[in-house]
Amino acid sequence: MLKGLALTPPVVGRISIGKVVEKNGHRLPEKDDEFTVTSQVQNKDGWVNHPVDQTLRSAPGAKLRGIPVRLLFNDPDLNLRANYSLFDRKTGRPLCVGNGETCRRSTLAGIETLPCPSPQGCELAVGGNCKPCGRLNVRIGDEDELGSFLFRTTGYNSIRTLSTRLKYFHAVSGGLLSTLPLELRLRGKSTTQSHRAPIYYVDLTVRSGMALAEAIAGARAEDGHRKGAGFDQVALEDAARQGFANGAFEESEEEGADLVEEFYPDESGSNQQGSSMGTGKKPNLGDKLHHRAAQLNTA
Repeated sequence: MLKGLALTPPVVGRISIGKVVEKNGHRLPEKDDEFTVTSQVQNKDGWVNHPVDQTLRSAPGAKLRGIPVRLLFNDPDLNLRANYSLFDRKTGRPLCVGNGETCRRSTLAGIETLPCPSPQGCELAVGGNCKPCGRLNVRIGDEDELGSFLFRTTGYNSIRTLSTRLKYFHAVSGGLLSTLPLELRLRGKSTTQSHRAPIYYVDLTVRSGMALAEAIAGARAEDGHRKGAGFDQVALEDAARQGFANGAFEESEEEGADLVEEFYPDESGSNQQGSSMGTGKKPNLGDKLHHRAAQLNTA
């Protein structure tokens, strides 16, 4: 096994509530009021829709605001990983990931574990460089029981709501998250910060038309069927934990570039930054981290 490479759940597609569009020569994120399920292939117009996207819509062109899903794992923290993430906007390279207490940071000395003061108290997070980032893996349909669709978000509302729902469903079902029939739902709300305009976030509920008690009974029946067939859920989750722990960061540099473009746009509308400290050019985040590490090492 390659060390330093996080082994994440196999992804066959993406779930998004927005897209990247080109405006005035810059590629910028644009929010949407519906889900879009895409493949992992892009063309000049953006991500190519997955065939399941049309299957899920009640009619051609109808808004997609609910997706029936199942989860891969019983452990809530394996299904949804949420942390503060800092990327180099020029390269997409992950630089620092923290949980508000500790972080793993790329420095001149390698990957170090350091205190994490959260973005509000971190000098490297100035300017919105560090944001909460949530990654949720779900199954759509039964074609590939170990394949998943990935939903990524930097929205506090989605991360908070999904985290809470997962904890609650785990508790009331006796830990049977992986067999509960669930549904991703898009919800809207207005706040003072949004200037009363609607903002959209993702929620997780039992399937439409199904009571919670019915969903739990179905989960128990499905769990019994899986165990009878020899499906080892405990071993699957142990393998997933080991896979996540194998790498310092979940995203590779290639995946980070896509994430930066969609969720970490530069305020100027461009993701391009200068090259290095002391050259007269604007330093990028990697340069700042290395400069800060050098200061600490000589202090």
